[in-house]
Amino acid sequence: MTGTPIERLIAIMARLRDPARGCPWDREQNFATIAPYTIEEAYEVADAIARNDMADLKDELGDLLFQVVFHARMAEEAGSFAFGDVADAISDKMERRHPHVFGDVVIRDAAHQTEAWEAHKARERDAGEGAASGKASALAGVPLALPALLRAEKLGKRAARVGFDWPDASAVLDKVREEAGEISDAIGEKESPERIGQEIGDLLFAAAQLARHYKLNPETVLRDANARFERRFRYVEAGLAARGRSPADANLDELEALWSEAKKAERDKAL
Repeated sequence: MTGTPIERLIAIMARLRDPARGCPWDREQNFATIAPYTIEEAYEVADAIARNDMADLKDELGDLLFQVVFHARMAEEAGSFAFGDVADAISDKMERRHPHVFGDVVIRDAAHQTEAWEAHKARERDAGEGAASGKASALAGVPLALPALLRAEKLGKRAARVGFDWPDASAVLDKVREEAGEISDAIGEKESPERIGQEIGDLLFAAAQLARHYKLNPETVLRDANARFERRFRYVEAGLAARGRSPADANLDELEALWSEAKKAERDKAL
């Protein structure tokens, strides 16, 4: 196949979806079945970046681009839009949201640009969801499909823009302590698992806002915590394996001792 690289990829996608000569698996897919792969590929891009693996990043970006081409091809088959329309739409949006680059608006600094960007997005939301009522909700457009912790951070950020927020991180920390206390109360009062779950959810939401106040991404913070837990637990497993044992054979004191060793090894940069 000839043409530019993107033209080649679009042609490959069309061939894969060809009713007569295409791939059976690709032909039977739809937006709903492909969406989970799109999300997975985005996370794999983030993982390659976290590992600073440029070769892997190139491959993962290709996989993510293929997802865009896949969705655009299915939309074209349905008569909705094609890949070119997707590229034009994002180009129009970037030019519209960067009048200081493509127009004569003056932006002082990055902070000013962030404010202007959000103002542009708010006007776009008002023109969409708020067309009937005159103004969209401040929470409009936060996708339901986002990971829950990341969505919590974005909801808090949106509410903060209209003044609904804690004054500082210390106040959010007080809220975290309050929510932890409410979990304890619910457990002590033998509330239902559903009720306890609500309190745990409130704690997680508050924790996401605490991360936000420190300009931290809560999803990244939790992902890092997962990685630390995995490293430390593998250290525990390795330590026990060296003694011919497994975690199931060890008592809690032994496990805690090895866990402490793992944490010290991390501090000493040995793990």
